[in-house]
Amino acid sequence: MKCHVFVDFDGTIAPSDTTDLLLEQFADPRWQDIEDEWKAGRIGSRECLVRQIDLVRATPDELDAFVSGIGIDPSFPAFVSLCQAQDYHVTVVSDGLDRAVGAVLAQAGIDLPYFANHLEWLGGDRWRLGFPHARSDCRSLSGNCKCQFAEAAVGAVRVVVGDGRSDFCVSERADLVLAKGALAQHCRGNDLPYFGFHTFDEARDLLARWIEESAAVGDGRQSLRDE
Repeated sequence: MKCHVFVDFDGTIAPSDTTDLLLEQFADPRWQDIEDEWKAGRIGSRECLVRQIDLVRATPDELDAFVSGIGIDPSFPAFVSLCQAQDYHVTVVSDGLDRAVGAVLAQAGIDLPYFANHLEWLGGDRWRLGFPHARSDCRSLSGNCKCQFAEAAVGAVRVVVGDGRSDFCVSERADLVLAKGALAQHCRGNDLPYFGFHTFDEARDLLARWIEESAAVGDGRQSLRDE
């Protein structure tokens, strides 16, 4: 079975939102007002992130030292191992910051392709955010439109693992959704099939069971609902 697994980073691989942690540490407190505008639906995540990153004051050494203290779900490597044993392709897709995503994965010894928004150093303690994976037709106005990666996985069973708003649209294009947090609520509210999980120990077990059941019925595109 050809399969592509798309995994969110902030709040999923990393239990905490690394962007929020960085903003709490280095940004003017006004970043929270911008966050409230985004949560209320008055602005998209792209505008939200641009305005928030503009408030950050940190040198590269300060930022990297802080990121080095951020960990991942300790059971994520075992989840990756299960996927690799099945010859499933795993990609990390994040609406967060590429500098943080890459550093945290590397220090955890995880070698996976990842796609996120580009954090560019402007010199001194100033930063700018770029969006190499944005799309003008993105329904949620995300900086990184995850749907494009799922759409490119032509002929593959698509598995989405996530927790937040940036996963809403792509979950509707998935054959299997493993969800927690706001994504689980979205799936329940929109009658989308999913499995709920809290840690990657649970996600690994759910995926393993789904693989077994798919093999038994000969259909890798079944989707099951979490009751």
